[in-house]
Amino acid sequence: MEAWLTEGVRKDRDGELERIFRTNHRSEKVLAAEGYELARTCCLESGAEEWSERVFVVRSPVHAERQAAGLEKRLANAEQKLAALTPARGRGKRQITAEAPLVAAIDKVLKEQQVEGLLQVAWQQEIERHTHYVGRGRGSATRQQRVTEHIRSHLTRITRQEGSIRALTQRFGWKAFVTHAPPERLSLSDAILCYRNEYRIERIFNRLKSRVHIAPLFVKLNDQIEGLTYLLTLGVRVLTVMEFALRRSLQNDHATLPGLHPENKTKMTDTPTAERILKAFSDVSLTIIKQAAGEDILRRLTPLSGVQETILQCLGLGTSLYRQLEIQGIGN
Repeated sequence: MEAWLTEGVRKDRDGELERIFRTNHRSEKVLAAEGYELARTCCLESGAEEWSERVFVVRSPVHAERQAAGLEKRLANAEQKLAALTPARGRGKRQITAEAPLVAAIDKVLKEQQVEGLLQVAWQQEIERHTHYVGRGRGSATRQQRVTEHIRSHLTRITRQEGSIRALTQRFGWKAFVTHAPPERLSLSDAILCYRNEYRIERIFNRLKSRVHIAPLFVKLNDQIEGLTYLLTLGVRVLTVMEFALRRSLQNDHATLPGLHPENKTKMTDTPTAERILKAFSDVSLTIIKQAAGEDILRRLTPLSGVQETILQCLGLGTSLYRQLEIQGIGN
């Protein structure tokens, strides 16, 4: 990986990286990644059957920026902590008098903040000498004296190693991906953009675990486990199709929906989640009033809001789906 990164940095410097663009949610074309590919031959052991792989070495600008911001924060924290090691003299200000403890404290800060080799620290010792007369009373030319020394180590300079920092930041944001698909089937650009959409598949499994709660299973027989799994995965499919259909309809109409974010009433969105869609109908209720025997059964449905009607129309369901529940009839 180190060799791949070194080659990637060189190609970046020479302008030889392939640039990969994508369209974001604002319909803007942005740089998603840049990288290069190489081929390698692999085998399990010497003399075994070999196969070929394509390796994509890719740098994400957004990921690199986040890593650089994290490094800047660690450097600032390290500088602050190092400066606090040797405070000015004063009441309650503990001083480091020997060199070895100071060096150990500096190394500890650099290691904790993961900035070893990125900061250069210089220090020196200050020695204050005070002369005192031995014993009590006023001093004289013949009176015995003693000298006391106060030794203090303090930092004089904290310097960032810009060359090392620059070399490190050039290696931020890089990842490697491997595939055995031929270039005709999967190009470098297609592979990266496909991988960037993997979160959509992961969200399905997250819903299966956290929304429909496939675990724990309170059944023991194999056919019960199989049947319950089919039922719950069907629920996840309903959530997924509902979300996809509404988003596609909104984007085709260049429309947005309000009121799906209770924490921000004015927020508009064209990418609502299935969970927020269902929550928008949480205040809908059907009231059934049963009267005396032989008389009518009254049904009253909460009136649908404008947002709820829009959602139903975008899903191709229509408001009649709910209004059919409001039926008056004998014996119903």
